Amino acid sequence: MRNAIFFLTICTIISCKQQPNQSKNSLEQFYQVRDSLTDELNQIYNRGHIYGFSVAIVNQSETIYQNGFGFSDLQNNKEYNENSIQNIASISKTLIGIALLKAQELGKLNLDDSISKYLSFDITNPYYPDSPITIRQLATHTSTIIDTKYYDEKAYVLKEEKFIDIEGLSETLNQPDMKIAMTDFLRAILQKEGEWYQKDGFLKKKPGEQFEYSNIGASLAALVLERATGKSYESFTTEHILKPLKMSNSGWSFEDVNMYNHSKLYTKNETELPYYSLITFPDGGFITSANDLALYLTELIKGKLGEGTILSHKSYRELFTLQLDETHFDERDKEDKYNDEYNSGIFMGFGGDGNIGHTGFDPGVATLMFFNPKTNVGKLLIINTTITSMDGLKEFYAIMDKLGEYEKKLNQ
Repeated sequence: MRNAIFFLTICTIISCKQQPNQSKNSLEQFYQVRDSLTDELNQIYNRGHIYGFSVAIVNQSETIYQNGFGFSDLQNNKEYNENSIQNIASISKTLIGIALLKAQELGKLNLDDSISKYLSFDITNPYYPDSPITIRQLATHTSTIIDTKYYDEKAYVLKEEKFIDIEGLSETLNQPDMKIAMTDFLRAILQKEGEWYQKDGFLKKKPGEQFEYSNIGASLAALVLERATGKSYESFTTEHILKPLKMSNSGWSFEDVNMYNHSKLYTKNETELPYYSLITFPDGGFITSANDLALYLTELIKGKLGEGTILSHKSYRELFTLQLDETHFDERDKEDKYNDEYNSGIFMGFGGDGNIGHTGFDPGVATLMFFNPKTNVGKLLIINTTITSMDGLKEFYAIMDKLGEYEKKLNQ
């Protein structure tokens, strides 16, 4: 009896999806495939260009594989695992899309509203001052708002005061006393009277006409949500996304998470970056683990199938509706299977091959999260290393390709 109970417990823990009529050989085969993937990912890790990473493969029901490789702390030989946490850069934007649609469900806003309806300060394209910018345009990167140099120079702030001199870092990591409220930051950049305002911070296009990826525009959408709902972005997303999905190892600030689990971040030559956050945290500052992000990705797949739990079927349909066409782009790469800028849902990227998800890159961070709507299988990758070389980029893509190679074998 003890052996039977143990066997059933193991099946539950590893999510092997074994049905009552499945044989012991099926379980053993699953173990073999899983272990083979682990071995091959270890071989990729041993190329030495990435210091630590975690991965997961999910379907519409569960996580079918997750693991960590390398180190979350090189100096102390602390291993990177599926519960290691870090900021995940622009994948964070997908939560803005979910939050906007939830707010629309609650009657707090409409995606086609002008942003001026909710803001206490005026933001217009100076080349088209009579054409209002809408929430939908922010959510599809067609607002004509451009990231100027002030984004990289001002948005990143160190957790603690520290002198840094890191070669090759394109972003400025500012001292803690440079941190200001997101509202003040956006006013300084986007309001005509703002300290960092630039007329060429806008395209010479009418709002809605041109796709131009915008971090500033994404955080502006989060600010609009705050004004519309009367709640902070952190509290709204925690209430409507994190808690329902039981993403208990995630948050928007260092105070929200267990820092013991937080990975160190690295650039080339094992250079450790100090902890930093973003003033515009909604566009790239979400802190999470592969385990938690897998729960979120499973929900997205369920939502695409009409079985999601945190949004209505109507809202999920809008989230995944292609919002743009070829007229919105000067050019786009259909061959890059990890490109999230071929088309757009509501802060949801579409690749030329139909895969849905998002990428993310920040100092010491590289991430990918995509699912295939034909197979309803998704995969994700979280890396604690800046990709600074072609060899590093090859290793980065090799990991995702390997996950893709095994996703069908594991999803039996």
